[in-house]
Amino acid sequence: MPVAPPAPGPVVVPRPVAPKKRTPNVLWGILLIALIAAGAVAWYKYANPTAKAPVQVAVVPTIPVITGDVNSTIRIAGTVAAEQFASIMAPRIQGNRNNYNRGGQQGNGGNGANNDFNLLITKLAEPGSNIKAGDVVAEFDTEAQRTRLDDYKDSVVQLDANINRLKANLAASKESLAQQVRSAKADWDKAKLDLQTAPIRASIDGEKYAIAVQQTKKVYDELIKQAQLQEVSQEAQIKASEFDRDQSRIELERAEMNIERMSMKAPINGIAVLQTLFRQGQLAQVRVGDQVNPGQPFLSIVDPTSMVVNATVNQVDAEKLRLGQKAKIRLDAYPDVELPGTVIGIGAMSKTSNVRGSYVSEIPVRVKIDQAKIDNRIIPDLTASAEIFVSTEKDAVIAPRSAVFKDDGKPFVFFQSPTGWIKKPVELGLENNISVAVRSGLQKGDVIALQRPM
Repeated sequence: MPVAPPAPGPVVVPRPVAPKKRTPNVLWGILLIALIAAGAVAWYKYANPTAKAPVQVAVVPTIPVITGDVNSTIRIAGTVAAEQFASIMAPRIQGNRNNYNRGGQQGNGGNGANNDFNLLITKLAEPGSNIKAGDVVAEFDTEAQRTRLDDYKDSVVQLDANINRLKANLAASKESLAQQVRSAKADWDKAKLDLQTAPIRASIDGEKYAIAVQQTKKVYDELIKQAQLQEVSQEAQIKASEFDRDQSRIELERAEMNIERMSMKAPINGIAVLQTLFRQGQLAQVRVGDQVNPGQPFLSIVDPTSMVVNATVNQVDAEKLRLGQKAKIRLDAYPDVELPGTVIGIGAMSKTSNVRGSYVSEIPVRVKIDQAKIDNRIIPDLTASAEIFVSTEKDAVIAPRSAVFKDDGKPFVFFQSPTGWIKKPVELGLENNISVAVRSGLQKGDVIALQRPM
């Protein structure tokens, strides 16, 4: 007989167990295991050459070799000047300052006479304008000189009339005195004839006739002397008047020359360059209305085809310079202008610099600007620099100086080949501050390193 299963008992549900917290020792253990694993991987890659690793390539700057001319130059700095120029100076006005014998100003004591010699500019050439020989470049106020000219013309006419009057008076006085002399001579002759009758006359009459002869002779002699003195006196007056007239004529001619000089013409073709004046406490360029002093330069006519650069060079570098060497000239005011030049002058004696030590001397150098046409921008006193070509190596293989290295004084370069960098010896030629001519070892198009490859 089957047995019945026992009745099920009550179900027991287990309680959830809370997770245990990790201790710091466990964390340090994990970190240590990671480090050991990384070290093992690195050792494996280093020990196994077939393992692939990222390759870091060092970048070396390169430059291709070119061909051209290598120039050895000396750089100088100076100012632009004109080798051929004409300095226009204010005219030196001539004339008597005291108005002596001046017809229209007679008797004013010469007050204001110096105003006739003021030089006031009324016309002036435009700065930088092209001037041809014979063109009027400046004019001065001539009103005072024209008044002076008219006055001395009147003075000459008046003095000529005075001289003619004095000559007429002299002729009349001379004739009158000559008549007196002839009369005195007749009285003297009559007295001598009367004295010849003394033997037949009384003694008292003889004495009278003798006294009369003496008296008439003295009168005649006195008139002769008086006539001579009167003629000398009147001739002296005429001579003095002639001197005054001649002086007035001289002043007249001076006034004419002054008026002519006040219109100044250019003696050569060129460009007008205005000078500076000291006006109202400061230097300023001359202009119309300014008053200048006699002999003062106020304008220059410069020939732009004869412009030069006046500079100095160190006495050591001067030994490399020769007449006829070519140069390249640049103007500080116009950086885009580059002009060819030629050395035309090298100083024979040095001068000590005012800035450097007394043991450093400089030699003056003159470089002429070779110009095919006139450039109005090139004017005197511009600052300029010039590179003088001391020597040249034409059609040479050129490499930068920074790409040429030396070991034990032997030059070489790093040549880039398909397999890598090759150290290649070279033979150098002419060099300057930035490049050098390579006479052997390289050819055009070769790529070389600008620094030593690693």
